[in-house]
Amino acid sequence: MNALLALARAIDRLNTAIGRMVCWLTLVVVVVAVANALLRYGFRLGSNAFIEAQWYLFALIFLFGAAYTLKRGGHVRVDVLYGRMSPRRQAWVDILGTLLFFLPATIGLTVLSLPMVEASIAVWERSPDVGGLPRWPIKLAIPIAFALLSLQGVSEIIKRVGFLRGLAPAPELRRELQ
Repeated sequence: MNALLALARAIDRLNTAIGRMVCWLTLVVVVVAVANALLRYGFRLGSNAFIEAQWYLFALIFLFGAAYTLKRGGHVRVDVLYGRMSPRRQAWVDILGTLLFFLPATIGLTVLSLPMVEASIAVWERSPDVGGLPRWPIKLAIPIAFALLSLQGVSEIIKRVGFLRGLAPAPELRRELQ
């Protein structure tokens, strides 16, 4: 079990590092949006690449921020019953929910997105808009992000099993993002 808890800590560190880097993409999106607006309305220089870059960066924030958000307990929960349960029962609900619903969905989305990504890379897909960006990199981000989300789900299961066995502290479910 100690090896599994070490694996969970490694997954947590990975997704925390990625999540913190992704937080900076918010600033980049703002800079790109301001630059796009200034060029378009101030100098009449429009660029499809700027618009698509905003979309891509926004997508990356959500795709790669999801695992970090899960690690930090920031995803929405329906607490009508869950909030009244003991920490042990909450751990069981989390384990079963992750095994029965979360992991099948995230692993399924990872696997199902691969053919789309392969097809996109095979033709070095680009935007159909003049001056647009390549599409394959943003499509490649989809399975990578869902794989990271799946890994974080595994980490959450390990931590809850560790808690149930008395080897790990109770998971904190509501935390402020750092």
